[in-house]
Amino acid sequence: MKNNKQKNTKDIHEKHPDSGYIYLIKNPASNEVALCAWETSLPIGEKVIFETRYGLDLGIVVGDASQIGKPYHCGNTSACGACVCADDVEDDNSDLVAEGEPTVIESDIHEDEKEVVLYRNYDNLDNSCKHCGKEKVEIKNNVTWLERVATDADLERYADLSNREHDALTLCREKIKKHKLDMKLVTAHFLLVEPKIVFFFTSDVRVDFRELVKDLVSVFRIRIELRQIGVRDESRVLGGLAVCGRDYCCHGVTDKLQPVSIKMAKEQNLSLNSMKISGPCGRLLCCLAYEQDYYVEEKLKFPPEGSKLKIGRDLMRVSEVNVITRKLLLVSADGRRLNIDATKTKYNSESKYWVVDKEYVKQLLED
Repeated sequence: MKNNKQKNTKDIHEKHPDSGYIYLIKNPASNEVALCAWETSLPIGEKVIFETRYGLDLGIVVGDASQIGKPYHCGNTSACGACVCADDVEDDNSDLVAEGEPTVIESDIHEDEKEVVLYRNYDNLDNSCKHCGKEKVEIKNNVTWLERVATDADLERYADLSNREHDALTLCREKIKKHKLDMKLVTAHFLLVEPKIVFFFTSDVRVDFRELVKDLVSVFRIRIELRQIGVRDESRVLGGLAVCGRDYCCHGVTDKLQPVSIKMAKEQNLSLNSMKISGPCGRLLCCLAYEQDYYVEEKLKFPPEGSKLKIGRDLMRVSEVNVITRKLLLVSADGRRLNIDATKTKYNSESKYWVVDKEYVKQLLED
């Protein structure tokens, strides 16, 4: 079986050229991202068919992988460094929408205003690219090729299957209740190309769902897969709005769930109230991990917590370093507190101590 798989992989690569473009492809059902190759340049948002861990399914091009790991360029609004240089077209002629991909349609307009249609024009994409420059590279055997670009028939079938997922979810919940299984069903998804439906669920215990699968097969007459996921994965798959008003980081930014610790919240001077630093999944906010490196780097510029600074005749301890406001909270031996500007401190390499600017100290004492 292993030899057959290797043979199939070899055949797939033999029918493709040695070079091509590598893209980040997102599966909208599981919110997982994969690296895939294709022979021609594809715009962001293009629908494609690619191999997922569950089988052949619909994917969306979310970026050009050639920019991963490269420095950020000012003005590049794409999180992954992908090409965003397609032309924004604004016109009051709605017939032009057919020539591009609609992105924004103004709906709240006054009677004396015309409707404005915005869409992305990719006709001059290669000529208009600036920083992002899609790069054609050598494709090795460890990179998966896209199956094909999705056709209109594929998109119609995908929409039809999506409409059936709600009924499938309802039916599966009834079967779970019938078998008295300790599991919470999250979502259901029909694969686009293969006759298969995947049910995602969460559970605190190991679930024996063999009888459930038999019942579902008798109803749907296709392959059934039940995939157990964690509580953090539930938020990643479903998505939603976070406390910041933006989409969940795990859903909209990345599909990788980084480990988060309470130590990160402490180092970022956040309230340790679990309600304030936890996400909808009940776990610590993912953004704590994303911002941790920034806090570590910035704190190296200022006196560390616990160090001593001389203010006049007093030797005061650094109780808190706020890298956002650039303030230091100092506490004296008798409990007096003082907030000072952290940028007025510097490290004296000769004495190996942190010192405060003398003119700034003089101003503090006068006030």
